[in-house]
Amino acid sequence: MKKDWEIKKLGEVCDFQGGSQPPKSNFVFEQKKGYVRFLQIRDFGSDKNITYIPEAKKNRHCNEDDILLGRYGASVGKVLVNKAGAYNVAVMKTIPDEKVLYKKYLFFYLNTDDFQNRLLKTASRSAQDGFSKDDIFDFPILLPPIPEQQRIVAILDEAFAAIATAKANAQQNLKNAKELFESYLQGVFINIGEGWEEKTLQDVCEISSKLIDPRNPEFQNMIHVGAGNIETKKGTLINLKTAQEEKLISGKFLFEKSMILYSKIRPYLMKVVNCTFQGVCSADIYPLLPLKGMIKKEFLCHLLLTQQFTDYAILGSQRAGMPKVNREHLFAYKFHLPRIKEQQSIVQKLDALSSETRRLEAIYQQKINDLEELKKSVLQKAFSGKLLNNKYINE
Repeated sequence: MKKDWEIKKLGEVCDFQGGSQPPKSNFVFEQKKGYVRFLQIRDFGSDKNITYIPEAKKNRHCNEDDILLGRYGASVGKVLVNKAGAYNVAVMKTIPDEKVLYKKYLFFYLNTDDFQNRLLKTASRSAQDGFSKDDIFDFPILLPPIPEQQRIVAILDEAFAAIATAKANAQQNLKNAKELFESYLQGVFINIGEGWEEKTLQDVCEISSKLIDPRNPEFQNMIHVGAGNIETKKGTLINLKTAQEEKLISGKFLFEKSMILYSKIRPYLMKVVNCTFQGVCSADIYPLLPLKGMIKKEFLCHLLLTQQFTDYAILGSQRAGMPKVNREHLFAYKFHLPRIKEQQSIVQKLDALSSETRRLEAIYQQKINDLEELKKSVLQKAFSGKLLNNKYINE
C-alpha cells in the first residue's frame, strides 16, 4: 500500500439515508402531475410494475447516478443503480463525501466480497435480517487519493467490460449447445420415417398405480420422489430422502427401474425422470410403464421431453381447470412411432448427442464460473492496493 493511501471507516467518508414507506392506498399506476415514481427492490431489475406516489416532504429521493443498497432479507447487500424516484424502506441510499470518495470507486467497493461478507454477517444478527447505517459505520475501506481512485475505476471498467464480453460469448455457446440438441430432438419426431405408425400414448404405455403404505417396513428404506425433488426438465433429482426420513404416512405409488416418472402438476409439470432405482413417489407423479415390444423406455423418455408434447401437456393443464394434466388427456396424445430396431438406433444417436451436449455445457458453465471468480479476484486486488495496472500482479 502506498504512503498516501489510508484505511478509513466507511461511515467517515460516506453517509447513508433510509427510505420511506407510504400507504398502499396512495399508489397509482399511471404517471400524473404531483406524483413521483416509487422504487422498491423489484423495480431495479424490471419496469413491469411501475408505481407512483404523491410527492411529499417525507419521501426520500434518488437520482440515476446514485448508488443504493438492499437492506433486508434476501436482498441484503444488493447494489442498486440507474433508477430515479422515491425509494422505500427496504432500500438505503449512499451519500459519499465526493471530496475524498469517488462515487464509482464506492460502487466497486460495495461489490467486493469483503464488504458483502461483512454485511451478511452483520445483517444475520438482526431479528429482521437487515442493517442500519450504524451497523456499517466501522467497515474498513482502503482510500487512495481521488486521482488514484479514478485510475483504479478505469482499470476495473476495462477489465469488467472484457469479462462481460467473454461471459456473453460463453453464455451464447452454452445456449447454442442446448439448442443443437433440442433442435435434433424435435426433428426426430417431426420428420416421420417410412413405416412409422400413428399411435397414442395409451397404445404404448400404462400408468402403474400400485398403491403402498410407506409405513410398511418393506418400503421404509426406499427413496421417495416428490414433484419438488425433480429439479430439471430432464429429471435431475435433488434432496432425496427415504420414506422413513420423510415420515410418510399416506399412500404412495411404487415405481420400478423399468418405469419413467412424469410430473403431472404445475409448477413441476413436464419434468421427466428415467428411473434407475426402485422407490416410491407422490400422487403428483405418473409412474409410466412402457409396454414391451411397443416402445423402448429411452425412446418414450425422449418423446416426453419434446416441445410438441410439452405444448400439448400445458394446453391440457389449462383446460382442466386445475394445474395438472389428467390421465385422459395424457393418454390421448398422438405421435408416430418407428419399429423397435429403429427406435434403438434413434436413441443411440440422441444419447450420443446428449452426452456431447452435457460435455460442452460443463465446459461453458465452468468458463462462466471462472469469469465470475476473475471479477472477484480483480476487485480483491483493487481494494488491497495491488491493482497496479490492467495486468494486476499476484502476491
